Amino acid sequence: MDLVVLAVPDCPNAAVLLERLEQVLPDDAAPAEVCVITNEEEADRCGMHGSPTLLIDGTDPFAAPDTAVSVSCRIYRDAGGHASGAPGVEQLADALKRARRAGR
Repeated sequence: MDLVVLAVPDCPNAAVLLERLEQVLPDDAAPAEVCVITNEEEADRCGMHGSPTLLIDGTDPFAAPDTAVSVSCRIYRDAGGHASGAPGVEQLADALKRARRAGR
């Protein structure tokens, strides 16, 4: 499974996402690659829908199909509707499980 975190320079929520991702990855999993995105062209080419964006095998599991690319801050909402700058641990675990089932 290929994991990439896309983030604008100095995004404080990228570290939060990486920390939460570490909590749900198996011990033998490769760490996520971090790519710093500095402009709309890079965001478009890489598929960034706000910072930070997690790509699992090239797919953003948290973006609706019509979500525009963006170099802005991204807000995630948990099941209770609470806002955060990164997906929650449970949300990440669910996204990884869905990707495994889909064969990604």
